[in-house]
Amino acid sequence: MTIERPAVPEMDGGPFRVRMDLAYDGAPFSGWAAQPGLLTVQGMVEDALAVLLRRPVRLTVAGRTDAGVHARGQVVHFDLTRAEWDALARGRDLDPGVSLRRRLHGVLNKELTAPGRREGRQRRVVDALGGAIEIRSAAPAPDGFDARFSALWRRYSYRIADLPETRDPLSRHTTLWYKAPLDTDRMNEAAEGVLGIRDFLSYCKPRTGSTTIRELQEFSFARGSDGIIATHIQADAFCHNMVRSLVGGSLLVGAGERRPQWLAERLAAMIRDSKSILAPPHPLVLEEVRYPADAGLQDRADLTRAHRG
Repeated sequence: MTIERPAVPEMDGGPFRVRMDLAYDGAPFSGWAAQPGLLTVQGMVEDALAVLLRRPVRLTVAGRTDAGVHARGQVVHFDLTRAEWDALARGRDLDPGVSLRRRLHGVLNKELTAPGRREGRQRRVVDALGGAIEIRSAAPAPDGFDARFSALWRRYSYRIADLPETRDPLSRHTTLWYKAPLDTDRMNEAAEGVLGIRDFLSYCKPRTGSTTIRELQEFSFARGSDGIIATHIQADAFCHNMVRSLVGGSLLVGAGERRPQWLAERLAAMIRDSKSILAPPHPLVLEEVRYPADAGLQDRADLTRAHRG
């Protein structure tokens, strides 16, 4: 069953949209998007939903993440019928959203028989993957909600340890150990030069039929009391590789290998070439996706679709 437009619960049992919030450790996965033969977050969650609902379910995500990138505040939506939603409680006096979260947790942390495969051909999602995906909440979405197009902005973080004394082995899987000391003042000067509504072609891997114009709302670097540099970057949306490319360029500026004006000069050049350096993915975390008040969800989705087109 495919439902093209947002819908909400109807008294006659018609289809409606579910919002689900989740977090995941991206290290074991080949990114968010489902890909044949590869282990992905979308593929795992869709397989788990198919086990519970006994049919394929397609997720729409707020923001795709690359291989190795993590999320604390990812948001998706999918469409059910009212009968399917009610059946999740299995006749108990329990909120279907709470039941869905609990049951998905169970399915994601035990052996599964993948849909469409012969009985007995199983794959294990426990072991190293146990707890790699956590469902935070699930509930009927407000009228007009679209996880992707209704979003006002997405916010990422990126941690950098540039001094030997700040290198903590216990956090090495979520922190970049950089080769040289970094000057955050130079990095912030460079970051200010690329803020605003711009064409980020120089910092994106373009997708066919998609625009590379984005509004970069925040981009900053701050060294904490622990000596770790925390990067905060926020935009209405990000195109493929945009965050890692901007951070990668900023690292060159902070190390003194490029002038602070270099980021803006690269942006104006509108060329993606070997000078575009991608920062490693493992410290990158999708922290939050923000939406307007319920009354503005449909208008925001319509406006975003028009801009993306």
